[in-house]
Amino acid sequence: MWLPGGGEWYAGNLYPVIARFLSGLSGCFPFSLSDCFIYGSIAGLLLYAVVRIVRRKPLVKTGLNLLEYLVCTYLFFYFAWGLNYSRDGFYERSGYRSASFSEEQFLNFLQDYTEALNASYTPATETVDYSSVAGEVKNGYRKLDARFCLLGVDGRGSPKPMLFPRLMSGVGVLGYVGAFFNEYHINPMLLPQQVPFTYAHEMAHVLGVSGEGEANFYAFLVCSASENRFVRFSGYYSLLPYVASSVLRLLGEESFARWKESLLPEIRTLYAAERDYWASLYYPSVGKMQDAIYHWFLKSNRVEGGTKNYSEVVGMLISHFQTEQAG
Repeated sequence: MWLPGGGEWYAGNLYPVIARFLSGLSGCFPFSLSDCFIYGSIAGLLLYAVVRIVRRKPLVKTGLNLLEYLVCTYLFFYFAWGLNYSRDGFYERSGYRSASFSEEQFLNFLQDYTEALNASYTPATETVDYSSVAGEVKNGYRKLDARFCLLGVDGRGSPKPMLFPRLMSGVGVLGYVGAFFNEYHINPMLLPQQVPFTYAHEMAHVLGVSGEGEANFYAFLVCSASENRFVRFSGYYSLLPYVASSVLRLLGEESFARWKESLLPEIRTLYAAERDYWASLYYPSVGKMQDAIYHWFLKSNRVEGGTKNYSEVVGMLISHFQTEQAG
């Protein structure tokens, strides 16, 4: 983790071998091995501690045994996936220049984005064809992997079902990667318009991307370039919260209100209904604790903005479009 270039060497040489082995192993089971390992470990550690205490075993020895297991789990996580956090940053690997703020450039991006979002609008469906979404996402990544130093998508399996989707919904988790067995999970309680983008976001993590903003960047590129109208709309629509927060922060409330009115009424209605839906599922106290822990975890793994890293996708896209226009 402290060797210059060590993270890129791991991502390019060691991780692909580990990922294929773990994916092949986990693919033999219809359920999530990662979830079973995590929840089983938590239950096992608690049970072990209680039994040792009841039997009046030495507390120091009990604590050392628990610590030993946690250290081994920690090493397992970093060996299986976590060393991707040590990779070079997005701008170093992509060759893009980080765009400094220019109101003119941001307004140009905002106009292009808003027009494309409105044009891509597709009425919500009640069901999602996951096989079609998977095909579109994987085809999209095949066009990006070499350019952005991503692990190839061949051999990447299907998402695994979450063990406790209601609990995940209660803390606002739409999807996650089970690094211990190279599995990715999509929340079955997602609304249809969220599925393709979330699928593409989690796929980016499986392909060796650690940053949340960067995963959003690839998910947008993949979905917005799709010939499937439903997938394309999911790409533009799922970027809406990050664009909205950027407009409010950079341009102020008055400009934000005018921009909001430029969105199709159907999109505003859909977004409001989505916020109400997730708010009805959210556990505020548990969710805030989870957010704080995850923010600390990302910060400790060189993701400078922590959970705010999700919003960095807007800057990445502006740099991307500037580079494309210049090239």
